[in-house]
Amino acid sequence: MNVRRSAAVLAATAVIGTATPVMAASPSPSPSVAIPSGLYGSTDPTYDGVWRQSLALIAQFRVDVRPAGKAVDWLLGQQCGNGAFAAFRAEPAKACDAKVMVDTNSTAAAAQALSLAGDGDHMDVALKAVNWLKSEQNKDGGWGYTPGGPSDANSTSVVIGALNTVGQDPDTVVNGGKSPYDALRELALPCADGGAFAYQPDKKGKLTANADATAAAVVGMKGMSMASAKAAADTDLSCADATHPAPDQAAANGASYLASAMKKDGYLKSALAGAEDQPDYGNTADAVVALALTGGPKAAQQPLTWLEQNSADWAKQNGPAAYAQLILAASVAGADPRDFGGTDLVKQLNATGPEPKATATAEEKKDEEKKDEDDGGVSVWWIIGVGLVAGIGVGFLISSRNKGQQL
Repeated sequence: MNVRRSAAVLAATAVIGTATPVMAASPSPSPSVAIPSGLYGSTDPTYDGVWRQSLALIAQFRVDVRPAGKAVDWLLGQQCGNGAFAAFRAEPAKACDAKVMVDTNSTAAAAQALSLAGDGDHMDVALKAVNWLKSEQNKDGGWGYTPGGPSDANSTSVVIGALNTVGQDPDTVVNGGKSPYDALRELALPCADGGAFAYQPDKKGKLTANADATAAAVVGMKGMSMASAKAAADTDLSCADATHPAPDQAAANGASYLASAMKKDGYLKSALAGAEDQPDYGNTADAVVALALTGGPKAAQQPLTWLEQNSADWAKQNGPAAYAQLILAASVAGADPRDFGGTDLVKQLNATGPEPKATATAEEKKDEEKKDEDDGGVSVWWIIGVGLVAGIGVGFLISSRNKGQQL
């Protein structure tokens, strides 16, 4: 999905009503703003500060790393009084006004991260963000990137993740009688066209298959967040048309499209003009998650193996969001994020920001598990975890991109 979306392009999109997915704005190698000490990454955070920070924290949660307090505090400080988040605020002490361009993607990602941070101490902040998102729901049940903008598959899916992270069933969040699942169904193509999802309809209402949107929508239709995404049992993926497909079937249809798109090369290709033959690493990582959720680890093995062999340079260039995407893909599909093609993704991610708190070693984890068993299999941490993730439904995974790449 799109990580960094240029404010100018977004504004133009809203004005002309284009249905073309917004391209990612590449971060400047020489930041125009000072990089806060609590922020992950060293590139200009103007378009992706909150997004990359949120993904970094979520990825650390998945691998049992407790983030530094200053990293969590930085994200907390980015929230506006109404609960929303902008992509980045250079002066967080200054109250948000109408000039601050808040968006649904940053808000939903931050809600997912903060619901987990501090062992649940910041759930109230996450709920405030989710309440703002609910207030901006469109009448078709979905969300656009900007408040009130036309619904798109990516934004709707990452909001679904935020809803479920705080224990809200997306099917019960409705506007005009429509839920987020209804909005995504309207963007699904029939099996004759591969079963993919479109980003948005074009001006004439036509749907065009979009791998980025499809990877996001599959996770959305499965009702999962970046933190709770879990692989299904191995099963064959097939597309089946229905007038009102169940969420699981719509997700399987989209996953079937992704599997077909990657069958030859093992990866998704860029959708950018002039770069059609170039690999899209971020979208491929998102697709791994989508395939594992619907078809199991076996369905995701080919693109996962390709990423293990080819993604190191891409991740190094793109920083925390890229490392986080790969950690998510590896952890969902059954690979080891600490030995991913010979690379320790967790170590690489941690090195891009403030040093996290001590991470439990494998031996310590075994001791904790043994203690849980001695206590009857129930621990305080388990109870807290259930309270946090019960009912949680990647993000949607929105991907980090550089010039010439679309996620």
